[in-house]
Amino acid sequence: MMTNGPPLIYLIAGEPSGDAIGGRLIDALAERTGEKVRFAGVGGPRMAARGLDSLFPMDDLTLFGAAEVLPKVPRILRRVRETVADIRATKPDAVVSIDVPGFAFRVQKRLKDNPALRIHYVAPTVWAYRPGRARAIAGFLDHLLVLLPFEPPYFEREGLPSTFVGHPVVEEGARDGDGARYRTAHGIGEDRRVLCILPGSRRGEIDTLLPIFGEVLERLAPQFPDLHLAVPTVPHVEAAVRAAAAGWPLPATVTLDAAEKYDAFAASRAALAASGTVSLELTLAGVPMVVAYRLNALTALWLRPQLRVSYASLVNILLDRPTVPEFLQDRCRAEEIAPALTELLEGGPERDAQLAGLAEGAAAFGPGGDAPSMRAADTILNLIEERRR
Repeated sequence: MMTNGPPLIYLIAGEPSGDAIGGRLIDALAERTGEKVRFAGVGGPRMAARGLDSLFPMDDLTLFGAAEVLPKVPRILRRVRETVADIRATKPDAVVSIDVPGFAFRVQKRLKDNPALRIHYVAPTVWAYRPGRARAIAGFLDHLLVLLPFEPPYFEREGLPSTFVGHPVVEEGARDGDGARYRTAHGIGEDRRVLCILPGSRRGEIDTLLPIFGEVLERLAPQFPDLHLAVPTVPHVEAAVRAAAAGWPLPATVTLDAAEKYDAFAASRAALAASGTVSLELTLAGVPMVVAYRLNALTALWLRPQLRVSYASLVNILLDRPTVPEFLQDRCRAEEIAPALTELLEGGPERDAQLAGLAEGAAAFGPGGDAPSMRAADTILNLIEERRR
């Protein structure tokens, strides 16, 4: 039970994945408080559907690599100033930023003299690269909500209290898709194999990956004329995805419904995906995949010396072996990707081995006890209550 009235929580999300986390967090906070909680901040459609009136469009913060960010710096800094001013005006109990560290940390740093709790949800991957970030953020955050069980020590040793709440992907329903429903809804016969195409949710990603994915499909089409492409996407890149799909040599179904994405997974024989959270969703759904990614050359050059892990996909990192084939940077080429997909579409030892690995990986970050959003909500509310006392 909160003292001193309903808390006001200021949420900041800057990408679709953060918007999804924020939407679930709003629901969890509302449930835990009996709807006696108020919200303000920045978010996307999923947070808006739960009543958040975003200070400005979340798309302004949806970024890609360092080279793509540079032209947007003036706008980003303006949005930082606007957000800080809004926080000072609204006087929230807590500011909860969700991922998007390039923006969120600039805001949080400027609130050091503000009485609001400064909480960040989704830890920087200091175990993968730039470990010095743990000490840096410990200087301006009050608490960190992390997704993976091995993350808290990296930050607690720097004096930043951290709570493992679990990975939000386990709440999305990736295991619950209905493949037959997807086929029926889109007129896809049982005699057709379905390949799920997931080129990312950021404009920079899809601009880079869609042409490469198109070349992969040109190579697959003669061998798999029965193939149907399932292409779940998000509204802000829909036009570009539809334009690319119109030129592909195989029939494609482009959909926007977040729940239907999991029906597409359930219908799919395999997936070609950009590196990112979607690989975790595919892991939970048990869909064999090939992961591809290519950063801007300057961004990659800057990042390469700082990397501390051998893989990009979290399932590979967790298992410490290449369960999922990864085609990154110079290897992100159709002539390498197509044969790996062929193996998954046809079946055989490679497919069987990956399926076994995905099951093992899913268990490593699967749910246990309360849902991650509920753990996060409980932590935030407890911290606010402690601060009020």
